[in-house]
Amino acid sequence: MCSASPSVRLDDLRESEPANMSVLLGIDIGTTSTKAVLLDPEDGVVAEAERESRLESRQATWAEEDPNLWWSNVCEIARELVPGHEITCVGVTGMVPCAVLTDAHGESLRPSIQQNDARASEEIAELRSMLPADAILKRTGSAITQQSIAPKLMWLARHEPEVYRQAKLVQGSYDFIITRLTAAPGVEDNWAVESGLYDLTTRSWATDVLSAAGVEASVLPDVRRPTDIAGRVTDDAAAATGLPAGVRVAGGAADHVAAAFAAGLLEDGQMLIKIGGAGDILMSSSTPLFDERLFLDLHVIPGMYMPNGCMATSGSLLRWFQHELADGQPLVALDAAAASIAPGSEGITALPYFLGEKTPINDPDARGAFVGMHLGHTRAHMYRALLEAVAFGFRHHVEVFAELDLPTRHVRVGEGGARSALWTQIIADVIKLPVEVISSMAGAALGAAFVAGKAVGVFARWDEVRRFIGPTHTVDPQPNAAYERGYRIYRELYPALKEVIE
Repeated sequence: MCSASPSVRLDDLRESEPANMSVLLGIDIGTTSTKAVLLDPEDGVVAEAERESRLESRQATWAEEDPNLWWSNVCEIARELVPGHEITCVGVTGMVPCAVLTDAHGESLRPSIQQNDARASEEIAELRSMLPADAILKRTGSAITQQSIAPKLMWLARHEPEVYRQAKLVQGSYDFIITRLTAAPGVEDNWAVESGLYDLTTRSWATDVLSAAGVEASVLPDVRRPTDIAGRVTDDAAAATGLPAGVRVAGGAADHVAAAFAAGLLEDGQMLIKIGGAGDILMSSSTPLFDERLFLDLHVIPGMYMPNGCMATSGSLLRWFQHELADGQPLVALDAAAASIAPGSEGITALPYFLGEKTPINDPDARGAFVGMHLGHTRAHMYRALLEAVAFGFRHHVEVFAELDLPTRHVRVGEGGARSALWTQIIADVIKLPVEVISSMAGAALGAAFVAGKAVGVFARWDEVRRFIGPTHTVDPQPNAAYERGYRIYRELYPALKEVIE
């Protein structure tokens, strides 16, 4: 059993340790890389660094990473950025809700099971048959899906029992790093919420879900808010990272929530389309939305929510195409070729479900497809069809939000995919809304740094984050009938092919 140390709150420290106006370190444990920024409260981001991470898929539907590589990345990045700076507080964010299992010494027992891992389809079906879906959704804010932690732990108990028996703690990506930094185990609110194991009505672990899954509550640590002080950098962590021992570490934040906040999502109806390895679609809301087609997260701003969707692949799908079907050609060259193809890809419609799909269909057994091909089609047609397919998935989410009386008022697009002028134009055309592109988005790392600053009193108001949003430009929609036809086919393809493909 691994008991969690209680979080230390700001009020416990404020009188004896007034905030020292200096730089804030924000760290993002991402799927494809670990990133960090130094945030000066006056001048914005003054330094940044990045190290590569590796997503492994040892079997079909599997998605795993090495937590020790994340830690090694953090150590290297901190040693690069910290010298010459005084660090006021550290904030850590990361992908959610992946599962990291550690032993009694805090060492990871196996690779993480990522949020888009789809191996536990049988366990998902089993839990759905055991638990009342509507009641679970309303209590936890999460349907039982490919993203849920409980079926993943059930799978491990059945297929890797020795590893599962050794597990003393289950955490997420950024929680693992915070524990390495502070030796204070815990999980942030949104890992708890997205895990599907947490009861929002009681603010405690859902005992009926744990019982159904056979999960012991002892492996789940205390839950903390982003602006809680999780602990301080230990002597061991200081030696590994170069951070001064004793520096405060904030409670953390889910990467997509931190990125959306850093992109200025502060009011109802503001949307961020975040095109990384996966595709996140986030909306700021003053009220919670409970719907099985969406995930529900807590905003970093107390009392607000961030209902959202996530497509299992977007940028990672293009990387797959680049390496497997395009001989490693640069994406910019693939974009240029696809730009010469008319909207609608001359009749090709693709399904982007190459790693199952999360929202809004929540089907880990869904599969990708190219439909409507003939011998006149080229690699450029297929590539453009993938760009359009991901945009169709974004439109599906926009329509779900509208059905739930949260219409989209303002759209921003950020992360790596936003660098493609072709893709951002396709997205604007397909969703039929102006899209404001954030040209240089520090993203989740910036959000984590700001939240850390808010935790120690460096920032007085949440809306001060607007000062740090990078340059933007607006892409106006040019609706095209070919996209309307393609979207109709896209929506009809999944149910038509479901029984054949799965």
